[in-house]
Formats: sequence, C-alpha cells, structure tokens
Amino acid sequence: MHIPDSGRRIIEVSWACDALFAATAIPVALGVTALEPVSVVVALGLFLVSLGVWTYAFGLGLVRSARGDEVAVANLFLLQGSAPTPVKQHLFGSLALSLVIALATGFRAPAGFLVPMLPLGLGGMWAARHGTFPARGSTAPRPARSKVARSAGERGPREGRAGGRAGE
Repeated sequence: MHIPDSGRRIIEVSWACDALFAATAIPVALGVTALEPVSVVVALGLFLVSLGVWTYAFGLGLVRSARGDEVAVANLFLLQGSAPTPVKQHLFGSLALSLVIALATGFRAPAGFLVPMLPLGLGGMWAARHGTFPARGSTAPRPARSKVARSAGERGPREGRAGGRAGE
C-alpha cells in the first residue's frame, strides 16, 4: 500500500509503534520472562503517549470546529469522510495489528491491552491535521433534536422561557 505524502510521518509512527509493541510483547508471550519489565514499560509508555495524542487531536479538532469546519467524533477518530482510502487502510491496518498483538499476548502481558489506543488516537491526529471536513452550515443533514429539547425550545414567553436564541 502506498503511503500518501500528507501525514506520512503519522502513519509511519503508527506502524513503528506496532513493531515496538510486537518486539516486546511477543517474546514475553512465548516465555521470555527477562523481557517482562521491558514489555510492561513499553506498553504503558505507548498508552501514556496515546493520552497526549488523543488530547492533541481532540484539541485540534475543536480548533477546526471553531474555524467553521463541521467536525464530529466519527470523522475525527473513525475517519468517516475525512481521510482518503489509502490513509484509512494504513491507520486501520495498524490498529488491527495492534489489536491482534494485544489479544494474542494479553494472557502473559496484560498491559498490552492498552496499546491499541495509540493507533486509534493517531488516526484522530491525522484527521485533525490533514483531514477534510464539510463547512459548518453546509447541506449536510443536522442531527434530530430530542423531544425534550424540542418542547423546551417551543415554549413561548408565557411559559417563562424565551424558547429561541437571543435576538429572535
């Protein structure tokens, strides 16, 4: 699969983290007890990095939203409509590999179950930095409002609430 130029480093980091995870978790699962401390440190380290990546991606998504992009969790972290197919293939391939490693080695290296958060967060980082989002107010359908929100918004001034936005 060809790695696109935009966001190439993020994709490469995702695959490199999978390689590091595999290099430490698989030997432990096969019985190399000397690597247990290293495996735990690597798994917890990758998870801690993922917390920063998730925070950065979410913050950058908020900034893009404030600038007029229609950013939702589905197109930020799940890449729905925000990333081209090759990017999705690489980032979800890396996530799938990370999940397989975690499931295959988790009986001996349980800290590895936290590692798949990193490739998922890196997908969010890719979308926040390089993804395409529709402009706010475009023809995209808006989510339906709940009954409670509709009834609260439809009350008039006589019921004690203005019911609309200021200035309406």
